[in-house]
Amino acid sequence: MITLDVYTDAVAITTSDTVDLAKVTDGIWVGGAGIVVAVFPNGKTVNFTCAAGQLLPIRVKRVNATTTTATLMAALYQV
Repeated sequence: MITLDVYTDAVAITTSDTVDLAKVTDGIWVGGAGIVVAVFPNGKTVNFTCAAGQLLPIRVKRVNATTTTATLMAALYQV
């Protein structure tokens, strides 16, 4: 079942292959089309091909810089 979540905070994502985000996301907003290389809390890495203006309802600890081509990404949080 797909639900629509309400996010109450957002932070611009700076991609990195080594430095995790300050906290695990509740979702990611992708402003500019491209590939998002997401690293989940368990360490698994998955590539997502995204359109501009796409919401990824995923909880991740990092977005890798290598291979990520999407732009204007924001980490979304339910506070």
